[in-house]
This record gives sequence, structure tokens and C-alpha cells, in this order.
Amino acid sequence: MTIHWCGTGLSAIPGLRRLIQAGQEVTVWNRTVDKAEAAVGDLTRDIRVFDADALGKALDPGDIVVSMLPGDWHVPLAELSIAKGAHFVSSSYIAPEMKALDAAAKAADVCLVNEVGLDPGIDHLMAHNLVADYRASALFDPANTLSFTSYCGGVPKQANAFCYKFSWAPVGVLKALRSPSTSIKDFAEFTVQRPWHAISEYSAPLPTPESFEVYPNRDSRPFMADYHFDSAWTVKEFVRGTLRLNGWAKAWADIFAEVGEASDARLDEIAQGLLAENSYAEGEADRVVLCVALKAERDDTVIWHKTWVMDAWGDERGSAMARLVSVPVSMAVEAVLAQEIAPGVSAAPSDPKLVRRMMAEVQTLAQHLMVVDHMA
Repeated sequence: MTIHWCGTGLSAIPGLRRLIQAGQEVTVWNRTVDKAEAAVGDLTRDIRVFDADALGKALDPGDIVVSMLPGDWHVPLAELSIAKGAHFVSSSYIAPEMKALDAAAKAADVCLVNEVGLDPGIDHLMAHNLVADYRASALFDPANTLSFTSYCGGVPKQANAFCYKFSWAPVGVLKALRSPSTSIKDFAEFTVQRPWHAISEYSAPLPTPESFEVYPNRDSRPFMADYHFDSAWTVKEFVRGTLRLNGWAKAWADIFAEVGEASDARLDEIAQGLLAENSYAEGEADRVVLCVALKAERDDTVIWHKTWVMDAWGDERGSAMARLVSVPVSMAVEAVLAQEIAPGVSAAPSDPKLVRRMMAEVQTLAQHLMVVDHMA
């Protein structure tokens, strides 16, 4: 079986190199061959110009297509994979169009695995671990009140005045700021039209506690079922959100004032300016912070409370973001090869064996990773 890895952008390389170095049969597809050769040419000569028709002709049943391309390619490549009896892996969120392929994928006996990068991805693994741990606890009671938070952010290790730096075109970041979010707050649905309407302070339980600005993103509610929350449980808070350095909201005030109504052309113009003024220097370290917490209360008293906390930064291995996005993708590919993931559309696995294996690898990628038991 051949792994067809499509896309060699900044967040793709560590996982791709990991698979090639492990001796897997990998064909690399990229729109610019020179860039792919610069990234992995020391390991392989099997590098081709990305073209969907050429990829389709090269696919055999049982092969795996990995899409590290822009999001609009994921569904077409998943459909192509189904048609060829091949599997598909991506780090991106499951779009409705991807979810709609579930029956066809099962009928073709192929896996369409998504949400196996950093966020989404590692955050899912942490959530599955916490929920399983809580269910197995002597303190578990369906009548308890639960609160769940998951905050992740890529931030500069050395802060700048803008409280953020870009390693790629910022248009996606700007467009995300125009998206509404829905979460659970004080036992009720909480919807905001713009992220900056819901910024709050979060104290991360790092070795040296550190506070950040956080805000909810997307729609958190469907993830309650994904994380195996029982529909009868009482949920006080459930939010998946983004983490930023303190001072971010103030530094971005002018962006917020304009981005909501800006045309796409104006967004491109803003993005170009931001990239020129706030990009990472060559070799400069980035940083990723991820905190996933589950808390149970009984009679308004906290009885169970644990947080997965991760802090990672760029080093001689390259950027933290690239490691944490692409290495989990490569591990999902290995799990598909080993037939450890069921056919159909799925996200990061909840199988305890796979969660443990993947988190053990993440331990080697981050400078700090541990579970904090707040009741100890």
C-alpha cells in the first residue's frame, strides 16, 4: 500500500519525513516540485506535480491519500479515494460535505479520517482520555454537574507589540474572526457573532502559572456527543476555544473595527500588511499552548477536576506547530495501515489504546505535557 502525501506546506513536513524515515512507501505530491524537493528531497525522489487526475490514475485499492492541501481539496480527494477504494486522512475539521460521505465510505470499506492534527486532533485525544478517566472514577455519578474547557493557541515565544505572529498568509485568521460561535455557559447556549465579544481571562496551570486571553470558536455543542457525554448529564459549561497572549484584544482593536465588514479584497490588503509587519524571523521559535480540562461538581462543590496541559515551542527540530499538526497525521496513517480504525468518516480516535499511543508520541514533541489533578 502506498501513502500519497499531498502538500508540503509549513505544517506538513515533520510527519511526512517521519513516515519516509520509517520505511513506508510514500509518494509526495505538491504543486511546486522544487519546494517538495527542498523539504524531503534528501529522503526520496518519488515526488510528483500534484494533479487530481494523475493522482487518481496512481491510486490502488488500499492506498492512503493524505491531504495537507487547502481545505477546498479535502472533499474532492475523499470522493476520489472512495471511488478508487483508497483511504483518506486529513488534519482539518469534518465539513458537512465530508460527513455526508460516511455511508459511501463504509460501503467501499475505506476510512476517511479527519481532525487528527493539533486542534482539532490532540485536543480530542486529551478530551477522550479525561472523559474515560472520569467515567472510571469512584466519584463518577450521572447526577454530577460537568464543566469542560479546551483552549489552544499558536503564539510567539517572544511576544511582540501585536501579541501575535504569522507563519503563513493571515487571511484565514482574519476570516475566522468573522465567524459566530456557540458554546454552553451557565447551563445555557451562549452565542456571539464575533469572537472579540466573548474574550475572557484564562489561567493555564503551567509549571509557572500563566494567564491568557481566550474566546470560544465555532460550534462547541456537537463535540459533547463526540466526547461521549451522556445526553442526560447536566452540563454547566462546554467550550472549545482559542488562546491568545494577554494584550491581544487591545493590540487587535483596529483590526476588529474593520474586519467584520471588509471586502475580500480589503482583507487581502490587511493580510499582506500584517504578514509584512508581524511574521516570524528565520529560525525564530514559535509556541503552542493547549489546555483541556474536565470538572465535576456535586452540591456546588468540586469533587473531580483534571487538566491536560501542553506547552511546546520551536527548537532545532523546527516549529512546534509543524510537529504538532503533522506527526499526529502520520500516526493516523499508521493506524489505518494497521486496520485499527473502522471504515467511514471519523475524527481523532477515542480507542484508549490509540489515545495512549498517540499521546506518548506527543510527549516527545512538546517540552511540557502532563495531566494536572487539581484535587490532589
